[in-house]
Amino acid sequence: MLLIEVGRRLVLVDTGFGSADVLTPSRLGPVRHLLRPALRPEETAVARIRSLGLDPAAVTDVVLTHGDLDHAGGLVDLPHARVHLLAAEQRAIQHPQGLLEAQRYRPSQWAHGPRITPHRPGAVRWKGFEGCVDLSAVALGMLLVPLPGHTAGHAGVALPTGNGWLLHAGDAFHSALSLQERSMRPDVRLRQGLLAHDEPALRSTQRRLSALVRVDPSVRIINSHDRGLWEQT
Repeated sequence: MLLIEVGRRLVLVDTGFGSADVLTPSRLGPVRHLLRPALRPEETAVARIRSLGLDPAAVTDVVLTHGDLDHAGGLVDLPHARVHLLAAEQRAIQHPQGLLEAQRYRPSQWAHGPRITPHRPGAVRWKGFEGCVDLSAVALGMLLVPLPGHTAGHAGVALPTGNGWLLHAGDAFHSALSLQERSMRPDVRLRQGLLAHDEPALRSTQRRLSALVRVDPSVRIINSHDRGLWEQT
């Protein structure tokens, strides 16, 4: 999760698992036995925000890279927040197709009726990526960047910094090695492929991100599952 302070407001990119998931793991469905998540109350978004001396009620907006159960579970703890995501992802959440989508989008995590603002691909082009959505109304300069492949409407979130850009790439890749094609571990490749909505699109996204890393040092990329990338930022 990425927490952004915007004056007195807070903006959250993804939410991780929520308090209800910790209390009742069965909400996550049978896939929890495969994922075996560490469901700790102190690691929920609201607990982490409080640990920083901040008030979760100050979170006015949540921007989702996608709606997987390990990214959207904390929405139930922030019912007052506006939720931003690509429209294609909202459609997939509302009308899941096939076994994979039925497992990744958990109805219990959406049953409280969050305030969803779906976004169609926009007119902004950023670093060669088309269809970006300007979310400056949420945080100055913020962009929702389509990064297709992992889910039907997967996106990254780009933020201007004092010396360049920070791109939260969500699950566009699971390990930094995924951006080094020859170095990718077979188990990482297999896991990414099994979880992909569109594996060829995912590989294309990873090649584009890899090229971006090579040619533009002003862009720092983090994702949702590689702790080392966060520690380098």
